[in-house]
Amino acid sequence: MHIGGLRIGDRARLAELLVDTGAFHADEVDVALALFDLTHGGSASGANDASVDYEFVGAFDGDQLVGYACFGATPATEGTYDLYWLAVDPVAQGGGVGRALVREVETKLAGRGGRLLVVETSSRPDYGGSRTFYARSGYVEAARVRDFYAPADDRILLTTRLTTRDGGVATR
Repeated sequence: MHIGGLRIGDRARLAELLVDTGAFHADEVDVALALFDLTHGGSASGANDASVDYEFVGAFDGDQLVGYACFGATPATEGTYDLYWLAVDPVAQGGGVGRALVREVETKLAGRGGRLLVVETSSRPDYGGSRTFYARSGYVEAARVRDFYAPADDRILLTTRLTTRDGGVATR
């Protein structure tokens, strides 16, 4: 497996991956693909447009996309970033793909002086695996908004520090 940038040609596989996880509603898949389209804008090189607020990294088994992450700077903050999307092919789950993607994002952001990475997730039972994954990856619940998405479906914000309070890079 290797980690690299996504290209416009990865869009169809990205769409498959999002659907195959079974974790996302159709409207969420549409949003994820719209962000991909916005960022990649049909560029054959697949280079991220610097004016766009979203970045993508993919995990590849040979040439096959098996997972991806989408992240970006949180507006009006100093060194805070959001991890917007993380999806791994169900066949590859449990094999370290998600962890490799998260660590790649954290490393990139720490290298830029990022301080904090925020993940938003749901309290629904079907998101239990995601919450466990993030807890094992060093993320802690920082906030919860009750009934945010729907009755009995809370918005949970998880965070991890990318640097120590004295400015050094956090280690895990």
